[in-house]
Amino acid sequence: MLTGAKRAFYIFLSGLFLLPFSACNKKAVSAGKFGLELPTPDVEQKIFLWSEGKMPVKREYSADDGYYDPPDFRPYMEYTPAANATKKGAIVLCAGGAFAYRDNVYDAYPTAEKFNEYGYDCFVLQYRLNPYEQEESALDLARAVRYVRYYATDYGIDEKDIALIGFSAGGVLCGEFLLHHDGAILPSVLDSGYVPDGLDRVRADVAAVAQIYSFYGSLPFSVASAEKMAAAELPPAFYAYGTLDPLCLSCKQSVNNLEAAGVKVEEHVYKGAPHAFGAGDESTNWTPEYDRFLTDIFFNN
Repeated sequence: MLTGAKRAFYIFLSGLFLLPFSACNKKAVSAGKFGLELPTPDVEQKIFLWSEGKMPVKREYSADDGYYDPPDFRPYMEYTPAANATKKGAIVLCAGGAFAYRDNVYDAYPTAEKFNEYGYDCFVLQYRLNPYEQEESALDLARAVRYVRYYATDYGIDEKDIALIGFSAGGVLCGEFLLHHDGAILPSVLDSGYVPDGLDRVRADVAAVAQIYSFYGSLPFSVASAEKMAAAELPPAFYAYGTLDPLCLSCKQSVNNLEAAGVKVEEHVYKGAPHAFGAGDESTNWTPEYDRFLTDIFFNN
């Protein structure tokens, strides 16, 4: 994971990137069902996942506590449309950052740009960070998947053709979601006072997940067991990581456990690659491989 000056630089850039995002929208947005923004297919958009005061498991903390997000933070996602008229499907992306920050500039944004070119609508998830737990962040991901699934026809995709990409902590988040919070599981499992709405009744199902320098489990090195994976009925998984990654052994153990659980896995190991190679380069060119992987899965859905 990025540290020191490099990490600070990417956080600074991420802030700069987000400032003009809402200004990029060329189409008026109105409140639709569930008190949320109606989708603006083929036009960039910021979409909050819960209306004001609706978010489950609300934690109280001060602006002086030193967390990445302010106390009034509401999870949202940033939609960027496929470049092609004929769309392949949708991808929800979760950046890394050890649940302390979201490294969107290095992880999610350049990857979304690539997959837009491949023909996918992309949704970069701005999920909750510390002081929230990863299981609470998983509620944000479930809600994002439900939104995309509910409005699939508006986006011009099949509701079954939704996939995930998770980088580092973002991949751990994807794993937490798929192990414990997908399908018909409601947010009230973590917040007994939460009143589910119609969107919560939509199944939070995805067709595939990409674990990019990440794994099923929890940080730093706790890997989910094959028994837990088998019980969860997980979707096909794509792994990409480097041999010099401190998480390399955890990634490999996760692959082994998935195979033992009978889950379809495709593994790409890049010799000499470190942690956090983002969208990749000549030596870690994983994005066209995941495009091929998804194209096959979506075709056979």
